[in-house]
Amino acid sequence: MPTEPPYLRIAGEIRRRIVSGELAPGDRVPATRAIVLEWGVAMATATKALSVLRGEGLVRAVPGVGTVVVERRAPGLAGPGSGPTLSRGRIVRAAIELADAEGLPAVSMRRVATTLSTSTMALYRHVPGKAELVRLMSDEVFGERPLGTVPRDWRSGLEVAARWLRSVYGRHPWMAQATASFTRPTASPHAMRYTEWVLHALRGTGLSPHTMLHIHLTLFAHVQGLAMGADSEAQARQDTGLSDVEWRVRNEPQFNAISASGDYPFLNSLFEHDEFELDLDSLFEFGLQRTLDGIAMMIGETSA
Repeated sequence: MPTEPPYLRIAGEIRRRIVSGELAPGDRVPATRAIVLEWGVAMATATKALSVLRGEGLVRAVPGVGTVVVERRAPGLAGPGSGPTLSRGRIVRAAIELADAEGLPAVSMRRVATTLSTSTMALYRHVPGKAELVRLMSDEVFGERPLGTVPRDWRSGLEVAARWLRSVYGRHPWMAQATASFTRPTASPHAMRYTEWVLHALRGTGLSPHTMLHIHLTLFAHVQGLAMGADSEAQARQDTGLSDVEWRVRNEPQFNAISASGDYPFLNSLFEHDEFELDLDSLFEFGLQRTLDGIAMMIGETSA
């Protein structure tokens, strides 16, 4: 009697947990790394198991969270292999979904092929390799939502651009890694359209083209740096299963021991009266407004 493939056995066990209520709607199912550790299988096998569950409509990918149990199964939902004909667009969308759920390192031609229930070679007929796939993913994401009309006021324009970019990273945290290089930027029409929009917002300020480009890249770096931090934290939460509060509680004794050494009197004095809560939203706003204040001074100096 033929032995059941490991990925079907794993999918069956997770399915049992969902059906029994052990995993409720909205609960995270084991990620690929957790499956590898729990069942001792290869990453590709773990990917196949989750692909089976997605095809059955039992789970779905949630950006920055992972794969979760769906609220209810949609009737007539087709599996990944029974969908539209394989195309570049379908490959890119599948890769984006995978990156949203598990991060950019999880994306490979083999894993995307597994998700689509096709061969890796079939993907190469549409996309030459991972580097081009990531470029196409980035371009697709940059083109998801338009920026709209450029405001007349340069400061309002830069605020809109920075917040728009942050919303892109919020929906797709892996983009911070995909667009990390400044000296070797991605040849992306939609990303270049964003740059054009920002430069247009700075029209009439009297700043030189090189200065305007540096302003664009400085704001881009500010948003991207925070996005990379947020992505790392989200990945840590997914890998460890610990919330930020749980992590702080677990690591508090180590920080207290270091503080008790007396080597950091000024740093310790900052927390004597008020407990400081690091918030990425306030950090984003602080950095954005102080950068814009500096640009305003530059424009004033240029106009003088």
